[in-house]
Amino acid sequence: MTAEPAAGPPPATADATAPPPSLVAGVGASCGVPVAEVLDLVAATLARAGYASRAVTALATVAARAAEPGLVGAARRLGVPLRSYPAEALAAVPVPAPSGAARAAVGTPSVAEAAALLAAGPGAELLIGKRKSAPPGRAARATCALAAAGTGTALPALADGHIPTATDSVPATSDPIPAATDPIPAAPDRIPAATDRIPAATGLPHEPDLRHHGDAEVRGAHGELTDLTDLAVNVRTGTPPAWLKAVIAASLDGLAAYPDGRAARRAVAARHGLPVDRVLLTSGAAEAFVLIARAVQARRPVVVHPQFTEPEAALRDAGHTVERVLLDERDGFRLDPAAVPADADLVIVGNPTNPTSVLHPAGTLAQLARPGRTLVVDEAFMDAVPGERASLAGRTDLPGLVVLRSLTKTWGLAGLRIGYVLAAPGTVAELTRAQPLWPVSSPALAAAEACCTPAALAEAAAAAGQIAADRAHLLSRLAEFTGIHAVPAAEGPFVLIRLAHAAAVREELRTRGFAVRRGDTFPGLGPDWLRLAVRDRTTTDRFVAALAGVLAGGAAEVSDGGRGGGPVD
Repeated sequence: MTAEPAAGPPPATADATAPPPSLVAGVGASCGVPVAEVLDLVAATLARAGYASRAVTALATVAARAAEPGLVGAARRLGVPLRSYPAEALAAVPVPAPSGAARAAVGTPSVAEAAALLAAGPGAELLIGKRKSAPPGRAARATCALAAAGTGTALPALADGHIPTATDSVPATSDPIPAATDPIPAAPDRIPAATDRIPAATGLPHEPDLRHHGDAEVRGAHGELTDLTDLAVNVRTGTPPAWLKAVIAASLDGLAAYPDGRAARRAVAARHGLPVDRVLLTSGAAEAFVLIARAVQARRPVVVHPQFTEPEAALRDAGHTVERVLLDERDGFRLDPAAVPADADLVIVGNPTNPTSVLHPAGTLAQLARPGRTLVVDEAFMDAVPGERASLAGRTDLPGLVVLRSLTKTWGLAGLRIGYVLAAPGTVAELTRAQPLWPVSSPALAAAEACCTPAALAEAAAAAGQIAADRAHLLSRLAEFTGIHAVPAAEGPFVLIRLAHAAAVREELRTRGFAVRRGDTFPGLGPDWLRLAVRDRTTTDRFVAALAGVLAGGAAEVSDGGRGGGPVD
């Protein structure tokens, strides 16, 4: 299988004595594109520039296509990461061959060319313009462009200085990439399709709604609270405890005075064995993401997904172009540090991760720390993990480390808003300058101080043990259903499940009194995912009975849209 033949100038020849530049192949694809078609096109495009197929260092595409099996499989065969970018980020990149069809399909006029240039970094040059594949007997489903990282020196170019386009001929490569007949890991039953219509906060098609949060699931059409049993919000039930309510109530006598956070900072610092100047109190962990987006001058920010969407939303609101690293269900959504671009200077990852409930080992996360990089680890749910194993909260030896914590989940304080940042003193000072005066109220400060006492920590530890037991019961009950797949090794106070027609199931569960969290608003997931908060065994058993009734009744089938059509270029 070769790429589309046509007349054109001769291929460039790379200088065999010079090391190859960092080459990125941008790839656009339609649904169902075969791995072989992508591999052949990438190989031929590289050959057109005079490079062997093994020279490519990454594939890049639009976020809406990042879970396409043909692209995922091609990246695996090549042994390179698949990088993805939001459509609006690609749309901002000038390209020589924009496409109205691509803009209509995914919100950007060029996937292949813009993705290649973005992934290759500042100063990148387009070596090969957008080209279409030419599979025998059917329409093309893929496009490819090749970019090289900026080096400050001239890169190989065609004799007439022309950037090849889809009308130019592409010779077959003499150094083939792995054969299309080689086995690849089996795909899950249902990978999110790019044709799935997902509400988009940005107004662009197919982009997840980064502003959707679980509390919306338990409210009515006009924002009123309902009497639904809440499995959508990960706040521990039965909280705040009576003693904490009393502490908060007592703080109301001091509301006439401006808040003074010094005692609470000392309490948080002592709780983690850190100096006070490494602590910053915030209005919930969500405020910390806004401060980071405003204060950290990142050139290449990366967010590891699926995870809590507020970090990416805050970065985009602050004008950053955000790159996504999507973890794979087939790997259990576990983090491979090598998947994060080496030159990313801001990396954000959750641990345990919301919504997958995966706990990444501390050693794995530590590999991401390096001079010149800010590594943000969101530990909002770490106090729900027995022993808080894998926490980096007390580490001071990792350069650029920023750990975020929340007190709202375990203690039921989502309405009070209290969290904190643990980081180097210089970073804390930078974030403080981006913070408004008196950002944390006196009642929230009182709660923070009270939740760091030995008695409170002992209560939180006991709650974490109970959550682990209740989670095991939930997972065992879910295992009774043959059509439900739960992400294994869950460690947080929630579990992530995949099942067919999840959107219809979620709506039917509401009619039976249960609210669950939709998964399609998390980048890297799709409409077949739901997140379930861990509750006590009685509640779980009631939920399982309701779920069994929904599945037995046959929830209405939800179409994932048409498949096929031309490539998204």
